[in-house]
Amino acid sequence: MADIEAQTNKKMESDRLEATAFSTKANHPVTWRFNDIHYKIKSKQTSFLIPKKEKLDERTILKGLSGVVSPGEMLVMLGPSGSGKTTLLIALSGRINGHLDGAITYNGKPFSSEMKRRIGFVTQDDILHPHLTIVETLAFTALLRLPNTLTKQEKLAEVEVMISLLGLSKCKNTIVGSQTLRGVSGGERKRVSIGQEILVNPSLLFLDEPTSGLDSTTTQMILTMMGEFAKGGRTVVMTVHQPSSRLFYLFHKLLLLLEGNAVYFGKGSEVMDYFSSIRYSPSVPMNPSDFLLDLINGLSMNDPNEDPTIVKQKLVSSYKNNISEKLKSERQESDDEHWCKDGSYEDSNFEIWPTTWCQQFCVLLRREIKERRYESFSAMRVVQVLLIAFLCGFLWWQSDDSHLQDKLGLLYSIQNFWAFLPVLKAISTFSREQKILEKERSSGMYRLSSYFMSKSANDLPMELALPTIFTLIVYWMTGLKPTLPHFLATLFTILLNVLAFQGFGFALGALIMDQTAATILGSVLALAFVLTSGFFVQNVPQFFAWIKYLSIGHFTYKLLLISQFKADDTYPCPKFGGLCKVGEFPNIKQIGLEGKATTVLALVVMLVGYRLIAYIALLRIGVTKKN
Repeated sequence: MADIEAQTNKKMESDRLEATAFSTKANHPVTWRFNDIHYKIKSKQTSFLIPKKEKLDERTILKGLSGVVSPGEMLVMLGPSGSGKTTLLIALSGRINGHLDGAITYNGKPFSSEMKRRIGFVTQDDILHPHLTIVETLAFTALLRLPNTLTKQEKLAEVEVMISLLGLSKCKNTIVGSQTLRGVSGGERKRVSIGQEILVNPSLLFLDEPTSGLDSTTTQMILTMMGEFAKGGRTVVMTVHQPSSRLFYLFHKLLLLLEGNAVYFGKGSEVMDYFSSIRYSPSVPMNPSDFLLDLINGLSMNDPNEDPTIVKQKLVSSYKNNISEKLKSERQESDDEHWCKDGSYEDSNFEIWPTTWCQQFCVLLRREIKERRYESFSAMRVVQVLLIAFLCGFLWWQSDDSHLQDKLGLLYSIQNFWAFLPVLKAISTFSREQKILEKERSSGMYRLSSYFMSKSANDLPMELALPTIFTLIVYWMTGLKPTLPHFLATLFTILLNVLAFQGFGFALGALIMDQTAATILGSVLALAFVLTSGFFVQNVPQFFAWIKYLSIGHFTYKLLLISQFKADDTYPCPKFGGLCKVGEFPNIKQIGLEGKATTVLALVVMLVGYRLIAYIALLRIGVTKKN
């Protein structure tokens, strides 16, 4: 009896949570229309016989699609792979790049920054931070996307309700995981993705293949949940590959796509009657979705010998004759009936960003720290730096000015080591999170500047601590100038060099967004900077001498020389009478020991300039197209 009572109480609590979450009406219900949507892409093709000859191949992906979906309705797009489902979904959510013909309106208005905040989009692949737990993932989403009209405690309370609603209470403290990192199951991960979007109570929710790869029980739970979510006055649009017959009749509206053409748009309950009216019906009882997909692929059960091409042509023609004109009149009627009295979703209190810049920066910084707390490469880097530091210390043990060339080799090696290490690390900073950045920027979650600064700030402790430890070890072991001003000047130069090369890595990674290609190019350019630093080649040809002014390594090496030597300092040189001036040493004379302020300024300009390039390059990510 106790078990039965506990189960009953648990069921009542579940029903209460569901009622709390889904009975709340949408803040701004949206009637969504799309009319005569065309979308073409151009791609370069290389001729097989003439590899150097390229031609532009234009493909039409969407061919004049139209429809209307009202608040409280769930539209499902069905069609074989390559029919244009995902492309249409992305286009209708305002996230497509390129030229899109046709009109898409939301309560009669075009896409806007406010509408972007009213839209939720669940991608087919679950784009989540793998090292965060479920509760952390949803909490950071709530703190970033929910407005400041709610307190932090109220936002976190919403998270707890959502976790209970999604049935994730038992695993809420488990990391999300990924294909290479063990975490929650695929169905649980999908529910987390959906929960991120439901949290903000969107007026319009798009889902791309939300049931892909899931078992039938989880699939039914998700589709049922979406049906309940729509009942609160929201508009739900999703693509589904092949639903079961039990789930098929949950769909309020159905859009069937065939190679970019519509072959049906209307109520899901009436689709079989429509195809029967044009003489296409199953000869045996079967899953409606199986029959429709076979039919769209040109397989007619009425006449198995009928040419598939002819079947497809008949379906497209029948749609234009029987549904297209009727759809136009329905859209015209719905133009006069908006859920909002003024026909608008606009809010007089609307602000572009749900939270302040400082809030975004702090939350993103905390998320970044938590996400990367499990990474092992930081410990490996510490060991790497310590090994190189002691190796340098023993190789140049208490080197004095009688071996001036050896000291120059030490300074060059330090500059060289702290050129490649920060570049190779910084290159992957943005490329590994490109999909997450695209997803979150498209939803208007935060400013790009707050994201950029949080990434930079998270790397600073490690980027500054390791060079400092390295310098402390090497400086005193190798017998460099044993005074505090000389030590601080050397440390300042190394840190400035690290930050400048880090900015260079940021810029490369943001511009290329391919870790392998960026690493190769970064290694080549970093090596070019090192080679032009002035240690290896003093007599660079005039036509190529200008490159040193673009080299971080050149200015760093010069500043390291200035931090240790003055032109009037002397060193033992028995061949020339016992003592010689440091400023006359060939390798130093070529570079010079003057212009300290100018050298520092050049490195600061590079430090800021490369970061500015990286920031500008990131602006293109997650920018939605205004239709």
